[in-house]
Amino acid sequence: MKLTTYTDFGLRALMYLATLPERELTSVARVSALYDVSRNHMVKVINQLAREGYIHALRGKNGGIRLAREPKDINIGKVIRLLENNLKGIDCGSPACYLVPACRLKNALAEAMEAFLQVMEGYTLADLTSNRSELMTIFSTLEGESLRRNAS
Repeated sequence: MKLTTYTDFGLRALMYLATLPERELTSVARVSALYDVSRNHMVKVINQLAREGYIHALRGKNGGIRLAREPKDINIGKVIRLLENNLKGIDCGSPACYLVPACRLKNALAEAMEAFLQVMEGYTLADLTSNRSELMTIFSTLEGESLRRNAS
């Protein structure tokens, strides 16, 4: 199972937000710079997570983003189901596959995908960020690198 970059960015953004002090705001630009990804792409991910109630986004001069739920209440499998656009594992129509009438691969992949998602539903954001101090060290280093990249 390979997650799309969209889902990957969503999970990474949530992990970063989970390491911030409670109720501290950050910006989409900061998250984008931290991971060295397109701000426009991250905006789309953050907006979807905000619409679904995972992220609280405040507009305006003193605005920013933060988690809208406790990390223990954010189920990783559910986030993946929300963000992934193709959980079938295979696209039988592009290009058209002649094996469709007799193919069993599609069902086998669907079963495997469901097993993957069920395993991921056993994890919360709190589980993925229980090593908060290690993550904060990495994020601090990445923020320093981001500042150096932007100064160049």
